[in-house]
Amino acid sequence: MSDNSHDQHEAHTGPVKTPKQMLLLSLASFIIPVFIIIGLVFYVTSANKTAPGASDAEKSVALRIQKVGTVEIRDANRPLKSGEEVYKAQCAACHAIGAAGAPKFADTGAWGARIKQGLETLVTSALKGKNAMGAQGGGDFNDTEIARSVVYMANNAGAKFEEPKAPAAEGEKK
Repeated sequence: MSDNSHDQHEAHTGPVKTPKQMLLLSLASFIIPVFIIIGLVFYVTSANKTAPGASDAEKSVALRIQKVGTVEIRDANRPLKSGEEVYKAQCAACHAIGAAGAPKFADTGAWGARIKQGLETLVTSALKGKNAMGAQGGGDFNDTEIARSVVYMANNAGAKFEEPKAPAAEGEKK
């Protein structure tokens, strides 16, 4: 009978057998939820941090809500830049070192086949872009200035192209 009463007593007890286990279970039941709450708070607030380089919130908002199109007014009567000036300002970044397959400045071997295609083909490639070179038309320089830079580069590689003149203004007679 004592074995039977021992089995009944064992059936009514829980997993906690000692006071030490009870103390650890009580601490864990408070500590684990606290860490879970801290983790959730960190997760939720981390989304509100600004990205690196976006510390000027006012400027970034202005950029996001700006109008799609912009109007830029340029002086159409300004004197045109020479081919050398345009080359130094825009073309030299790639053509001076031959970056991304660009023919190096004054490299007759690299420019030879291109010069044989003619000035019009070279200017079209410069304005519309070719291979790794992006389109230069519509940038900081007008089409005549880009053509002048093409002539400058090609002539320094052995071509004998004539530098384009400024287009006649409307209403002027030749």
